[in-house]
Amino acid sequence: MNPRINSFDHQRVTVADGVALHAAVGGSGSPIVLLHGFPQTHLMWRHVAADLAADHTVICPDLRGYGASDKPAATDPEVYAKRTMADDIVALARALGHDRFALAGHDRGALVAVRAGLDHPEAVTHLAALDVLPTLDMWDVMRGTSAAVGFHLYLMAQPPGLPEQLIAASSDAFFGHFLDSWTRDPDAIPAEIRAAYLTASRAAVPSIVADYRASAGIDVEHDTADRAGGRQLRMPVTVLQQDWGAALGFDAAGRWRAWAPDLHHRTVSCGHFMAEEAPAEVVKALRALLTR
Repeated sequence: MNPRINSFDHQRVTVADGVALHAAVGGSGSPIVLLHGFPQTHLMWRHVAADLAADHTVICPDLRGYGASDKPAATDPEVYAKRTMADDIVALARALGHDRFALAGHDRGALVAVRAGLDHPEAVTHLAALDVLPTLDMWDVMRGTSAAVGFHLYLMAQPPGLPEQLIAASSDAFFGHFLDSWTRDPDAIPAEIRAAYLTASRAAVPSIVADYRASAGIDVEHDTADRAGGRQLRMPVTVLQQDWGAALGFDAAGRWRAWAPDLHHRTVSCGHFMAEEAPAEVVKALRALLTR
């Protein structure tokens, strides 16, 4: 049996022409949408979602190109632009009856959340980002030998063909590397959940690569235009992050504050997969955000 978030219903919702997202939905009350990261699915929110569902409607989709959601061919850069993926999320929430909602994202999902906040401020009431930097800042701080930690960013930025071939030839080793090396508490991702992530990622190599390739191309163009135009996230923003600033030599809170004036930024002691390693800490931060 495939792992599921307890007591959540599962739906397929059409969000664009030829694209439907798989979403787990549970609880009742004011809505919050939770977006997963790489190399994962909506299951990464299983602990956080179950807690928040006590007094919120919680929507946990698989992003376009991931999990059980549709994986359109990357026929042009727009297909996996974060702008397109953010449009998916706004359409999903609207289809489920929510014109306004809080939004939290981890890793890749956080980049989608930021784009949604910039493009759809009328829809996103509160925003949380877990363990990521905005795209422009990410590329700016990756310098010298310390950038080796992000080797996958450079691999998947290459033109179509070689990255997909290399990763598909040893997908479990590739995706498993990140699940293992980015986790400080191995028990946080039990065997059946790890297997579900690997199975989902193995079936989505072209679309996962396309998502990352967009972050080295069209997403940079969109973010550069926003920075030049002075666009910012106007809603309350919370960022939880490992201390990458100390490790790589940058001011993480300062980088975020340039995009989000109403910012609460905090470093955490757990590993990258904090919604699984420290769910109570994440829930506490999200609940505090929703009161601002």
